[in-house]
Amino acid sequence: MAPTLTPNLTLKPGTAWSDAWQRCIAAAPESFQDDRVLNLWAAQWHADGRALPATSPVDLSPIAGPPRLDAATAQQAVRASLDQHRAWRHVPLPERRARVGAALDALTEHRELLALLLVWEIGKPWRLAQADVDRAIDGVRWYVEGIEPMLTDRSPLDGPVSNIASWNYPMSVLVHAMLVQALAGNAVIAKTPTDGGVACLTLASALAAREGIPITLVSGSGGELSEALVRSPEIGCVSFVGGRDTGARIATAVADLGKRHILEQEGLNTWGLWNYSDWDSLTAVIPKLFDYGKQRCTAYPRFVVQRELFADFLAAYLPAVRSIRTGHPLAVENPSDPLPTLDFGPLINAAKAKELGDHVAEAIDRGAVPLHRGTLAEGHFLPGQDTSAYLPPVTLLNPPPSSPLHHAEPFGPVDTIVLVDTEAELLAAMNASNGALVATLSTDEPETYERLAPQIRAFKTGHGKPRSRGDRDELFGGFGASWRGAFVGGELLVRAVTEGPAGERLPGNFPEYQLNA
Repeated sequence: MAPTLTPNLTLKPGTAWSDAWQRCIAAAPESFQDDRVLNLWAAQWHADGRALPATSPVDLSPIAGPPRLDAATAQQAVRASLDQHRAWRHVPLPERRARVGAALDALTEHRELLALLLVWEIGKPWRLAQADVDRAIDGVRWYVEGIEPMLTDRSPLDGPVSNIASWNYPMSVLVHAMLVQALAGNAVIAKTPTDGGVACLTLASALAAREGIPITLVSGSGGELSEALVRSPEIGCVSFVGGRDTGARIATAVADLGKRHILEQEGLNTWGLWNYSDWDSLTAVIPKLFDYGKQRCTAYPRFVVQRELFADFLAAYLPAVRSIRTGHPLAVENPSDPLPTLDFGPLINAAKAKELGDHVAEAIDRGAVPLHRGTLAEGHFLPGQDTSAYLPPVTLLNPPPSSPLHHAEPFGPVDTIVLVDTEAELLAAMNASNGALVATLSTDEPETYERLAPQIRAFKTGHGKPRSRGDRDELFGGFGASWRGAFVGGELLVRAVTEGPAGERLPGNFPEYQLNA
């Protein structure tokens, strides 16, 4: 469907998908062929797999899709990765550091192209796309500089690390993890996310593979490739980022096999307000919480508000949410203009936008009160642009228990508000999803925060400020069903993908124990 037209907007010259694709071919001709990307395994690029059609969430125009392998070829790739692993684990650390450092230099050289690919493939606004690339590069450099003491009395795993990650952070989560895993002495395998990011990951992997880093990059359906990427005896560790349903299936498989694992799963991250008055601070932070349309594992889609604060909360919240800007990330008024500063662009695809819109309509039909319903009419769009993947911000009061919005992470720009009268109700509402990655409690009373925060089932809890995944030495994990296996971040990421002393218990959330760092 076409939005109300914003006059005089045009695609910024040099930013079209065709421009990005030609730059990819020039930068890494070994991994981009005509109109498709290749799979990387056994240290070679292969024109195998069935290339699926794909569209950009930005405007639903065609882009390169993933070349999906069959299970037998994926198994070959895993066996080849084990051969690479057995050689790489004996490469001296100074040489591994040098090679990873050279790969980071190459990523830095192609920073803007990697960011442009993220815009087209997963709809990130330019500012956030650049930040994703920069966080990957800067984060891995921190490990390159400080890895030596982290590896004292530790050795690589017996087999490669298999990475299965969601589409929302290809660089700062997936590429970052892969390069640190390799730095620690492991060969690495990654499956490209089904919903987007294949070209960005292909370029990043090509630049790293040129430096001799043992990377395997394959595409395919999770169901078809799981036997190879999760259950294969060659795999030393499984690292997963995604939803709880898929994570539970992987958790069952790795538990049966006794395999090292890192499973980051979704949770309903909540922001509670109790005996609070600093409303200007809340107003300032609300737009930031909508970065990338809340398509983040550390987004805050639920506010739990003390009933007597509700009027003040709305006075602070509504002006902020009405200021949020969405639209085409590459549209400008004049060719020389900088790319627009937007809070978010499209959701990952039109199907997700429709699904979430349907959830909103259903919740309202069953009793939720719409407090804010944004519109695309004033969005930053090209004339006649397809906006099927865009959803404006929505805020609902009291979603019914029957709605997915009541208990699950929406992964989109939909906020829900729940009113409570007692501290017990506050805690129950903040713990609705049996564990979360982050939470925040806003209260004027330090003693109230100190008393209630330990009872919130989140790995990180902020006092009046949002928490994030973190970078460098900041640890990351989850409580309850939001995380299974070893925690990561800082030294823990290295410990999770290396062997330590006999009988070592890694910090993490395991069936038989939970151990914080």
